[in-house]
Amino acid sequence: MANHYYSENPETAHDLHQWSFELAGKTFQFVTDSGVFSRDTVDYGSRALIDHFDAENLPDGTLLDVGCGYGPIGMALAYQTGRPVEMIDVNNRAVELAQGNAKHNGIEADIHQSNIYETLHQEEYAAIISNPPIRAGKKVVHQILSEAEPLLKIGGTLTIVIQKKQGAPSAKSKMEDVFGNAEIVAKDKGYYIIRSTKE
Repeated sequence: MANHYYSENPETAHDLHQWSFELAGKTFQFVTDSGVFSRDTVDYGSRALIDHFDAENLPDGTLLDVGCGYGPIGMALAYQTGRPVEMIDVNNRAVELAQGNAKHNGIEADIHQSNIYETLHQEEYAAIISNPPIRAGKKVVHQILSEAEPLLKIGGTLTIVIQKKQGAPSAKSKMEDVFGNAEIVAKDKGYYIIRSTKE
């Protein structure tokens, strides 16, 4: 049974929920479903990533939200930064929810299915943001990290959130290998916000 939130087509029965949550100073309305990550509330890691994302010194261009789920990070950053945002997830159910949530909240975003960076609509991005799917395994998480650098403009950043106990030190080391730099921007209740910059 393909019932993980990182499955392409979850087979669990639909169970839609609607609720609201404030992010980046705006109250968003979300519809979520079974078979997607953190369906009952915006998880703490995603909130920390939104709060600590720095868009001020980025080059012009689009933000890419990898593993967008039903859309909270990408939608909040689109609202907060005014930048174009592309949002991708392997999970078709999550993508449909994100598309509906963006439309309902008046957020313009390019939201589509993609297995990591397989199907992208831009050649270069100002920033890549991810709350990576830890349960999909270290290989998937490290692929997100190792393949980000060629997709970024000079001065562009990769920013992720990951719990210390779920591999933050290993992820930071991987980002240092790929980018030559990795900074812990914040530590918040065991969650690390880690950022690398393409130089």
